[in-house]
Amino acid sequence: MKKVLVLHGPNLNLLGEREPEVYGTMTLETIDARLQEGGGRLGLEVNARQSNHEGELIDALHGARAWAQGVVFNPGAYAHTSIALRDAVAAIDLPVIEVHLSNVLAREGFRRRLLIAPACAGQVTGFGWRSYLLALQALAWMLDAGEEGA
Repeated sequence: MKKVLVLHGPNLNLLGEREPEVYGTMTLETIDARLQEGGGRLGLEVNARQSNHEGELIDALHGARAWAQGVVFNPGAYAHTSIALRDAVAAIDLPVIEVHLSNVLAREGFRRRLLIAPACAGQVTGFGWRSYLLALQALAWMLDAGEEGA
């Protein structure tokens, strides 16, 4: 089974309470449970982590090099501000799929500036918690294609 890091950024620990009209009512714990289940069906072992701290997210990305075959990453608001996270994604030599629950390109202007996305293999936005499932599916395809020689 291929191992995948699902990394949740700042404020995602408040899912279910924080702006439910934007982010939905599902808690992060429920999302993680669904990702464990969905990942298993795809042959992926999902290890989910959340942090509100940029340095901890960077450390998690760096650490994934030792054990993961890919990453699904919701950087939250850091997507629009963090060059350090962009550089960490570029440095780890793993496929990373950026995820956002809402369609960030249809929101406020400052959310349309995405710093991390260009360093990622792909991006899934706007499908609520299912954005993570779609990202896991895409990552599974990418990892399988790598084994088959693309």
